Amino acid sequence: MTASPLSVQDATIGYGRVAISEHLNVDIPEGEFTVILGPNACGKSTLLKALARMLKPSDGRVLLDGKDIHSQPTRAVARRLGLLPQAPIAPDGITVADLVARGRYPHQGILRQWSPEDEQVVAEAMAATDITELAARGVDELSGGQRQRVWIAMVLAQQTPLLLLDEPTTYLDITHQIEVLDLCAKLHREGRTLVAVLHDLNQAARYATHLIAMRDGAVVAEGPPAEIVTAETVHKVFDLPCRIIDDPESGTPLVIPSARARDGENSPSARARDEESSPSARARDLV
Repeated sequence: MTASPLSVQDATIGYGRVAISEHLNVDIPEGEFTVILGPNACGKSTLLKALARMLKPSDGRVLLDGKDIHSQPTRAVARRLGLLPQAPIAPDGITVADLVARGRYPHQGILRQWSPEDEQVVAEAMAATDITELAARGVDELSGGQRQRVWIAMVLAQQTPLLLLDEPTTYLDITHQIEVLDLCAKLHREGRTLVAVLHDLNQAARYATHLIAMRDGAVVAEGPPAEIVTAETVHKVFDLPCRIIDDPESGTPLVIPSARARDGENSPSARARDEESSPSARARDLV
């Protein structure tokens, strides 16, 4: 595994006096598309917030490039790490171009104001997310998938090598979910390190190159999807009986939940009905 530009070392993370994770150790591999998954309230988003410097561990450390992330200047961190939070809210009336331009703020300062370089970076970010034609539109006029691409463009305009995305497909229909994940895969292929929280196991297995499976605030398993997405691990993490087959489109693991017995299926009348419809019963009736 390659070196980790972002890591958690023996950290206790939570909210106030409530610890969600204790003695947590996580390494984010450089150049990978890492997806953090697990059941609700297992600590996925809490871990991402700690990695993004939004939560400070009560014990332990979060390291960015080998240094405590909380000891580094805010602008310096923002030039290394971009965050797309869960369900971000745009200011009323703001246009697409203006929102994307806010991604350049970490690069501004007293001695450096808006420049032609900033203009070019914003244009490239909008082109990369296919929203150039929406530049003059109000963000509140857009569909959910379009808005999500605008937010990703804003993060891209920061020009950070690390991108963190907290449930980027939440509230999107399946078409827009795939659209956003295809864009994430494209950014990964272009050389960025991505970390995302996802709920959909099959989407995680298809798009991620590295998985971190969590339960009860702890890491249960991590590694490539082909090694992590097994019936045993899925049952251990999600309490879900299943079998795993190869995705016919991508060849990645595909989780098939076990069928649940429907009401009445095991009743005497249901068994009698099944017996009467069996081939042997039909043959008997013909005699």
